[in-house]
Amino acid sequence: MKLGNISIKDLMEHYNVTGLGLALIENGQLSVVENYGLNKMGTFNFVKSDSIFNACSISKFLTGMLVMILTEQGILELDENINKKLRSWRIPVNKFTLHNKITLRHLLSHQSGVVDPDDSFYELDSTDPIPSIVELLKGKTSYCKAPIEVSFEPGSEFQYSDAGFCIIQQLIQDATGKTFEVLANELLFKPLKMENSLFPKLISELTMKNFSYGHNKKGQLIDGIYAIYPYPAASGLWTTPTDLAKLVIELISSLKGKSKIGLSKMKAKEMISPQGCKDWTGLGVFLDGVDKELEISSLGWGVGFQSMMVACPYQETGLVIMTNTDLEVHQLKGIIGEIYNSLTS
Repeated sequence: MKLGNISIKDLMEHYNVTGLGLALIENGQLSVVENYGLNKMGTFNFVKSDSIFNACSISKFLTGMLVMILTEQGILELDENINKKLRSWRIPVNKFTLHNKITLRHLLSHQSGVVDPDDSFYELDSTDPIPSIVELLKGKTSYCKAPIEVSFEPGSEFQYSDAGFCIIQQLIQDATGKTFEVLANELLFKPLKMENSLFPKLISELTMKNFSYGHNKKGQLIDGIYAIYPYPAASGLWTTPTDLAKLVIELISSLKGKSKIGLSKMKAKEMISPQGCKDWTGLGVFLDGVDKELEISSLGWGVGFQSMMVACPYQETGLVIMTNTDLEVHQLKGIIGEIYNSLTS
């Protein structure tokens, strides 16, 4: 996997993208890191290798990795009724769950029967207190105005769900007695030396590091400068392309039996295998192709930011692209798609 003969600077000018960082993986190792543009428009604050972007829903890939480690440790089980270990909140029993209980496998593959309420899981209003996951699941905040319940039989349909990953987060916290953020730091960030990865909940936390500012499609700063999503497991991760590449490399290494974090070859393979009713859904990632041609991906899209992680784990290649501009079109229809489509084997 190599970058094609394109000018990223020209593409950024064409699409009006303020800042961009990318990391390329070849032979299971980080091979190229490139940075372009500015962290903040109208300044000389250039994007560097430690510039931190909002990863948004690529958080779900990290959550999948964390869950697989906890199953290795025997703390969680992929096919157990999750209500057995939930303590602070439990999925309400209804006609859809009488004969088919929700499992982590359902939640990670977006096949749990949980549907996000309308107008939910948006960015944090800085004037609001930070909601707890239990408050969200109970429908007691403006970020999720209706109680979470099961709307179709688990395993029968695909429905992309942030609420499902909030349930995963609460399960992890109830089963371990630790916060999601602490576990991510202990089991992923520290052993993989992901030194520029974190889950901020306050804008004041974003002044402490080299955070990139969010911009709209006109290249203007978004209102509030930063959009924070107070749902760590679903969309709360801020990180760099290099740190995300380390996570991808760890998955590739695990498939060869060389994990640094205790992830077995069997569990790594299960994570990137088709799940349930959709052959393009893995556990925290999406799939395209089969066998040695398998490609996995995860997309991040929020106010002021867009990003993509894509990898061919059996070919030991991958690419992470992060931008601080929301083009308001699907990633593959903008600059990220242009760069991705330029890749050559």
